[in-house]
Amino acid sequence: MSESPISPVVDELWERRAELGPADADARRAVVAAVDQLDAGQARVASVVGDEVVVDERAKRAILLAFKVLDMAESAAGDFRYVDRVPLKTRFEGVRVVPGAIARWGSHMEPGVVLMPSYTNIGGYVGSGSMVDTWATVGSCAQVGRNVHLSGGVGLGGVLEPPQAAPVVVEDDAFIGSRSMVVEGARVRRGAKLGAGAILTASTRVFEAETGAELARGVAPERAVCVGSSRVKSFPGGEFGMPCLLVLRYLEPGQEHDKLALNDVLREHGVAP
Repeated sequence: MSESPISPVVDELWERRAELGPADADARRAVVAAVDQLDAGQARVASVVGDEVVVDERAKRAILLAFKVLDMAESAAGDFRYVDRVPLKTRFEGVRVVPGAIARWGSHMEPGVVLMPSYTNIGGYVGSGSMVDTWATVGSCAQVGRNVHLSGGVGLGGVLEPPQAAPVVVEDDAFIGSRSMVVEGARVRRGAKLGAGAILTASTRVFEAETGAELARGVAPERAVCVGSSRVKSFPGGEFGMPCLLVLRYLEPGQEHDKLALNDVLREHGVAP
């Protein structure tokens, strides 16, 4: 594990987590301080270093410990009432939060983020200029880069255990089409675009339409325009279409922000943008 900004006390608490509870005031203070760092963006569960996703195991341990050392408590937002161990987020400096948006304490949004009525779980991170559109979900510890659009109903899966498991990562300038799902630590590389309804898991097979070449599983390549597809596989009971991700083409550098170019590519192949 790379050097974490979170106190190593969290590792000590993790080793004796079975005996911890809300009555452990010192443990609670240490864990709250760690999750506060995540909430403020001073720490994050994972980041891309070079070409690799590096997970801060200590950050994930702090989140898991929060469920051990925090009491159930009632809270309210207007007429809505909640009972939970993890409160709602209260710090939104420079973030536009539309009524109906929900973000849990321990998640972080950089200034310039727009939260439409959506849900961001603890440990989630959303970069500047990104929009979490209506009914989209940023699961626990999912990492969203800058200038990303998560369209309506998009689901980014969460991950907490095992602590070293890699979360979902959507890199800068990506576009995730409506009702798409990215789960199990799958990765959407910089500038990639997923058409509506695409499914990307850690084991999803990825193919290039032009060449038929198979690429790394569970990864939408950089600047690739991708759609959900299927490939025929034979089973004892017959032949069935198994889901895959199909790369239609690659955008040129500088086209990352051109949604009109993306729409043209999708329409050319009979896919709704």
